Amino acid sequence: MASISASEVKILRERTGAGMMDCKQALAENDGDMDAAVDWLRTKGLSAAARKASRVAAEGLVGVAVSGCSAAVVEINSETDFVGRNESFQEFVRTIAGVALTNQGDYDGTLAAPYPGEARTVGEQVQQMVATVGENIQFRRSDALAVRSGVVASYVHNTVVPNLGKIGVLVALESDGDTETLSGLGKQIAMHVAAASPLSLSVDSLDSAVVERERAVLAEQGRQSGKSQDIIAKMTEGRLRKFYEEAVLNEQIYVIDGEPKVSKVVEQAARDVGTDIMLAGFVRFALGEGIEREEEDFAAEVVAQLSD
Repeated sequence: MASISASEVKILRERTGAGMMDCKQALAENDGDMDAAVDWLRTKGLSAAARKASRVAAEGLVGVAVSGCSAAVVEINSETDFVGRNESFQEFVRTIAGVALTNQGDYDGTLAAPYPGEARTVGEQVQQMVATVGENIQFRRSDALAVRSGVVASYVHNTVVPNLGKIGVLVALESDGDTETLSGLGKQIAMHVAAASPLSLSVDSLDSAVVERERAVLAEQGRQSGKSQDIIAKMTEGRLRKFYEEAVLNEQIYVIDGEPKVSKVVEQAARDVGTDIMLAGFVRFALGEGIEREEEDFAAEVVAQLSD
């Protein structure tokens, strides 16, 4: 049996949050193999990180990192909003956003990348953060945009500290125009994206399954009106155009001034700077979107505690 040192026990305890004696036993059972010991603790249900991983994490922060003609956005979740106000957690999110930027937003690449200043990967540092803050922490997703020439503008809504908040948006503008002008336009379009939450950049890039589902709903509404099939088809296509105006960035009415479509705003900006501008892409992360949150009944919880 391998000799287990106190420093090895300490490292395993930091990684998993498990008790000291459990960590010592895990290392002894696995001949000092650290990764195998982590798995052993998880299978025994002794890893605090493993236990906390089952708890809903829908709070936290969205972070962005920008450098030159590229930018990245990440979402790091915690169980409570309180953690998002912690300076060490904020630095943790900011650091992972920077790592995501160097990995072109690739999630798996970022997760496996070295965490700056630590002898751990980003994934391992996430587990370390679980043990440190005592909550389930999840590195949920990452993405990035880059252009050959132009800007990738960013906007963070409900900002906690610079580049960290509740909604993070990136907008890529491909152009040889004046960078300052492009940055201003990109920032305004990013603010629009935060508010209007488009599903796609163009009609052609909209998910075909989404379009077909919308078409089926609209057609059924038409059938219930009792009109002929030809009229129903025309009504459906007309209403689909309205749907595109709500779901597609280029087709949306620009919320900044409430008049032209976003595509027309970009065209006018191109005329103003005297060169082409292409709205090349956008990314919008809203904290906790799509996560099913547990509904808490505080009164029932109190009653249950009093009855114990």
